[in-house]
This record gives sequence, C-alpha cells and structure tokens, in this order.
Amino acid sequence: MRVVLFVVAFLVAVCSVVLILAGHRPGPSVAITKPARLVGTSTPVEVSVTAPGGKLTALQIVIDQDGKSTPLATMSATDTAALPRAGDTVTVSKMISRDTVPDLKSGAATISVTATRPVLFGLRTATSTTTHPVQVRLEKPLISVVSTHHYINVGGAEMVIYRVRPADVASGVMVGDREYPGYPATGATVGDVHLADPSLQVAFFSLLWDEPSSTNIYLYARDEAGNTARAELDHKVFPKAPRRSTIDLPDAFLNRVVPAIEAGSPDEKASGSLLDQFLVLNGDLRRKNAAKIASFAAHTSPDMLWGSEVFYKFANTKAESAFADQRTYRYQGREVDHQTHLGFDLASFANSPVHAANRGKVLYAADLGIYGNCIIIDHGLGVQSLYAHLSSFEVTVGAIVDKGQELGKSGQTGMAGGDHLHFTMLVNGQMVNPIEWWDPHWIQDRIVRKLREAR
Repeated sequence: MRVVLFVVAFLVAVCSVVLILAGHRPGPSVAITKPARLVGTSTPVEVSVTAPGGKLTALQIVIDQDGKSTPLATMSATDTAALPRAGDTVTVSKMISRDTVPDLKSGAATISVTATRPVLFGLRTATSTTTHPVQVRLEKPLISVVSTHHYINVGGAEMVIYRVRPADVASGVMVGDREYPGYPATGATVGDVHLADPSLQVAFFSLLWDEPSSTNIYLYARDEAGNTARAELDHKVFPKAPRRSTIDLPDAFLNRVVPAIEAGSPDEKASGSLLDQFLVLNGDLRRKNAAKIASFAAHTSPDMLWGSEVFYKFANTKAESAFADQRTYRYQGREVDHQTHLGFDLASFANSPVHAANRGKVLYAADLGIYGNCIIIDHGLGVQSLYAHLSSFEVTVGAIVDKGQELGKSGQTGMAGGDHLHFTMLVNGQMVNPIEWWDPHWIQDRIVRKLREAR
C-alpha cells in the first residue's frame, strides 16, 4: 500500500512540475510588419505570428489612442486556423481607417497584438503581446511652387524650387507618369546664396525627346501613410523638330564592332549573321544599357557639387551628331533599323584628352555595351554626365574630379564608327540635351536666378 501511495505521490509531483514548466513556455513570436511609422486615412496592418505548427488558440489586434482601445481583429482558434500560413508562421492583414476606428485622429497611437498558443497537448496556453508605436497623420501634405518662369524645351531640362510640409514626405515633379524627385534646397548653394529653409526643395526635371508638348507636368507629395497632394506647375514648352540622318553599315564596321561588344557583354550573344547580331545589340542591348545608366540616378548626391558653373563645352571639337537625331541604318542599300541618338558625337583627333564637364564624383568607369569604355559622373541633385567610346581611363570610381580634369582619351570602343566622344547629360537617369548645360545664360536663368529669388 505504501508503494502505491508513493507512486501516486510521485506521479502527482511530476504532473505538477510539468504543468508548472508548461506555464513558463514562451508565447508565440509576433512581428508587426506594417505600418512602419505612419498611419493615414486608410492604412494596412500586417502581422506575422509564429508558433509550432502555426497553431493558435486566440489572436487579437488593437489600436490604442488617448487611452481608448479599438479592436481591429479578435480571433478564436477556428478563425486562426483559416489564416494564410507558411510553415509555422501565420499572417493576418487588417485596415486602419475611419470605418474601423471611428475616433481615429492625428497624433500618437500604439498597435498591440496579443497571441496565444496551446502547450502541453492543449491543457495549458502560452500568451505573448507585442506593441508598436505609430504616428497617425490624417492631413494631406502641403506643397506649393516658389520659383517662377519655367520654360522647357522638348528633350531638355528645367528646375523648380518649391515648398513642402511636413519635411519627411516624398516629393518632386511628375512628368506624365515619370517621377523626378526633389532634394533639400539647403544642398543647392550658389556663391553667397544658401537656402536655410528646411521646407524648400529643388527638383530638376525633363521633357524627353519623344514626350508630347501636352504632357502633364505638376508637383507631387506623398507620405508613408498614403496621404497625397499635388500642385500645378506653371510652365511653357518649346517643341523641337529632331534631325534625321542615315548610317550605312559596311561589313568592315560590323566585323569590328559586333565581336568586340559581344566580348564585353557575354550575355548578349545572338545567333544569325553579323547583321542579325548587330540588330540585337543595337536594340535589346541599347535598352539594357539605358536602364543601367538610369540606375545610377539612385546614387546622386543631395548637394549641388558643380556650384552652378556652366558645363565644359569641349572646345576644338566638331559635332558629328546632335541630340535626338533620328537615325536610319542601311545595309547594302536597304533600311534595316531605326534608333534615336541621345547625345552629341564630338570629334577632334584620335586619342584626344576627354575632360570632366564639371565638378562631380565618378560613379562608373568601365565597359558599357554599345557605349564601349564609359564614364558617368554625378554632379548632385540628380544631374549627371556621360562620356562614351573612350580608349582609356585616367580616373577610377569614387574619385572627385574638378571641371576640366582629364578623364581619359577619346576612342572608338563600343558602337563607334570612328574615334570620337559621345557626350550626354542625364537628369534622374534620363538623357537630356547637353546644349543647354553649355549655355551660361541658361544656367543663370534656369538655376542661379531662381535660387537668388528664393532667398
């Protein structure tokens, strides 16, 4: 009898220990992945909960503001079983809006998630709570134009100074469906002009060579909460008729450029004749190269590195091709391709020194497909310059170069018919007409004047 009592007592003790230990098991792991910081008039809330087997007995999401809690979701074990899951993790999405939170107002708030999972074969549960502070912002951003007289040539660039509040919103210029981001005007220092107002922004934008004069151009602002605003931008567009040219493709040219370009772009090898391969390079590779060039816009400086000096005009050179020339390619007398040449071809003598058009930082110095040996310099505020077909480099990536500093020598690498420099300007990665940046009157009126007036 004593043995039986001892066994019963031992089992009771073991069960008690197990129950006690089960009560100390951790609750589910909870992550509030959205929103990151702001809540607006309609904001998604995304929650991930991880537990063994993804099993939960209860889940509650609430938002607390000014001492009042409003449930966004209250779920039982049956409800949570129907949630989307990946392995041990279930996810739930809800919305914060005036419909789900009638008393929602601007100000601080906290999102809380409480999750419970079964332990000890469902005899007990383990609970955890995670909180996430947010800021509710129900007001739209405020944005307005400050600068005056915005004139833009088709294929050219322009600058606008504007005011936006609050300071943490994304803003800039929308041209059609293309965005040109703004930068704090504190980085646009010209001589004795320094704009200290943190609400002022500067944005360079362009109207591309193939965009109609009627393209809608306006300022935009939006915050993380999804609140948006826009302001009309008074402007005048000047159309420009593109030039047309014809380029013959002799076999000697194809034999020289096609193998060389394919050697530098091994993923672009095409089948067929040399002409077939050339057409692939002149089309598909041209588009890929343009996309890579545009990607460097993300690495621009928020400061005006060139200090508003006019860009170097490359003296003692002959312009063999201008910006936005419409090129027709012919092979053995028949038309085989059409492309647009987005730059200036400047020729002097073979292996001529190529100089930096203005002060900036070297972002790229290597082979770039149809452009051959290519250098891209960032001048800040989304403005960059490109130098192609070089035979050699004198600078490396990361170097700060001054206006007029030698970058390398001209050449005929890439898709060049002869020794020359292909030069173009870029605004937020889009190729624009360099001729404006060579014009001191344009620099003074489109940039310096506006900065002085804004002061």
